[in-house]
Amino acid sequence: MILSGALGAASPATVSVSISSTLNSFRAQKHYGRGLTIAEFKCKLELVVGSPASCMDLELYTSDDKFVMKLDSDEALLGSYPIDDGCRIHVIDRSGARVGEYEDVSRVEKYEMSATDYEKRPDSVRSFLKRSKVGKFNEEEMLKKEAEQEQKLTEEKAQAEAISVGARCEVRVSGQPNKRGTVMFVGLAEFKPGYWIGIKYDEPLGKNDGSVNGKQYFECQPKYGAFVKPQYVTVGDFPEEDYGLDDEM
Repeated sequence: MILSGALGAASPATVSVSISSTLNSFRAQKHYGRGLTIAEFKCKLELVVGSPASCMDLELYTSDDKFVMKLDSDEALLGSYPIDDGCRIHVIDRSGARVGEYEDVSRVEKYEMSATDYEKRPDSVRSFLKRSKVGKFNEEEMLKKEAEQEQKLTEEKAQAEAISVGARCEVRVSGQPNKRGTVMFVGLAEFKPGYWIGIKYDEPLGKNDGSVNGKQYFECQPKYGAFVKPQYVTVGDFPEEDYGLDDEM
């Protein structure tokens, strides 16, 4: 049954309704023009519930979920039915799809492009970076960075070779108090690039026990070990100092 004339002069041009479906567990709040035909309305509902327009039956419910009537005339206007803000329109799917089929995205087949095909695309991010010579696609910049890294590594190696395991030292880092200890490790490490000096501090001022990420570089008590860059280590006659950490209050 269609209530002709329901779209009166005082009726707003759009109506706010909730959409439910036999295919989905959720409800969607939407605004639609009253001037849509039911056929046009069903096409818009395809994007909401996933059911084909040709396989939809529509039912109208009040805001307190009382059944009103079926919206069964594709040529009729949406506004010709007694639809007010807050009503619910329930979509019954006749396509044979299963409940939740359009909600589980893990079941959707993913398209994966091969690296070769992606390389050929002129509109990809990689193509843009190449044309713009940005980042790793700027050969001159990359060569400059590689040269700087090699120079830094060479300088670190020279500094590290001047430091011997067993030597007394003082660690001097800007913004931190000087800390004294004994050199326990000199060389390359797995946790970060470059050369590192492993120090066993005289007091528990460190960060570890001589190990990082499960690899033991030297042994000491917890909180007595640390790894610093060679440029922060000064080797010399540095006797132990009393930091007062064992004093009782």
